[in-house]
Amino acid sequence: MRTSARAAVVGACLIGLSLATTTAQATPGGPGVSGRVLAQRTVGDTDYVLREITIPPGQATGWHYHDGTLYAFVKQGTLSHFDSSCASDGVYKEGSFLKEPSGADHVHIGVNHGATDIVLEVLYILPHSAPFSQDAPSPGCDLP
Repeated sequence: MRTSARAAVVGACLIGLSLATTTAQATPGGPGVSGRVLAQRTVGDTDYVLREITIPPGQATGWHYHDGTLYAFVKQGTLSHFDSSCASDGVYKEGSFLKEPSGADHVHIGVNHGATDIVLEVLYILPHSAPFSQDAPSPGCDLP
């Protein structure tokens, strides 16, 4: 295959990856919560994935944790974030940044208490082939 044809195939694959839409992983994520891969690259045994996550009004991500560190930018809306003790560990308004540390000892949930969609730009730094998130049981919170 010629170099230009190979470049076209690789470009088409990258565009396809960046347009892939999947449901955000977590239990019990609310209806309409979704994620879309914007860019992805593997360096050694680490995956760097940029995703856009949308959380509709009145919905939540579901309780979960990550096998790697996440960095998020709140592009739209206000995210209410709770830890596994059911305590609020932050309210992040449009233009804010947040960091989610890795590990099962950092179970959390993101909730949209607002009237508009929350849109997050999230950079996942994960061990190669790890899922975006790991489901976690609800600690039984009655979230505001």
